[in-house]
Amino acid sequence: MSRIALVDDDRNILTSVSMTLEAEGFEVETYNDGQSALDAFNKRLPDMAVFDIKMPRMDGMDLLQRVRQKTNMPVIFLTSKDDEIDEVLGLRMGADDYVKKPFSQRLLVERIRALLRRQEAIAGIDVTETEDTKVMVRGELEMDPLRHAVTWKGKDVTLTVTEFLLLQALAQRPGFVKSRDQLMDVAYDDQVYVDDRTIDSHIKRLRKKMRSADPDFSAIETLYGIGYRYNEE
Repeated sequence: MSRIALVDDDRNILTSVSMTLEAEGFEVETYNDGQSALDAFNKRLPDMAVFDIKMPRMDGMDLLQRVRQKTNMPVIFLTSKDDEIDEVLGLRMGADDYVKKPFSQRLLVERIRALLRRQEAIAGIDVTETEDTKVMVRGELEMDPLRHAVTWKGKDVTLTVTEFLLLQALAQRPGFVKSRDQLMDVAYDDQVYVDDRTIDSHIKRLRKKMRSADPDFSAIETLYGIGYRYNEE
């Protein structure tokens, strides 16, 4: 049973969503502000979390920043209906996905299940070694899906579930272009729609992390209007 942390200052959302998730077989922990959630996470991390952005004491952005210092567990943001800035900033800070308020609880459940499936696939749960699970080396890049480990020029690079899947998809075939639609298929289930901006935000954060290991990193090339390509260095 996966444990889901739900963090929101709206008690109606905490009550209704937790009831829905528990009915779907999840164990749910609820918190009405970011600081309370962080205190609990320091003792025991959930399997994944859903954060509202605007909360008292510590908002969702600050909470995500603190969480990303210690874990790459999947995180979904709940964002305001018309606040695109929050969506993009959240993704660039390391959120895996976002859902706009007001939202369908069924949609949220689908997003949660999709993220957990992706996490399990990367962790190699109940899988035999295949091209997708064995260690991949592309020039200075080394990726180990079963350990969720990435190194560049021997330096460790910590990636979220989504970032790992996108880098893996690009690096599997150096020199070949992956469209945004193809990358969406890699990172998200068919029933989950995301727009181009979501993929672009994940790629920007992925590049930033790779450049933290090597300021000259340029292996991921943007082909404007087409997609992205990995060039082996």
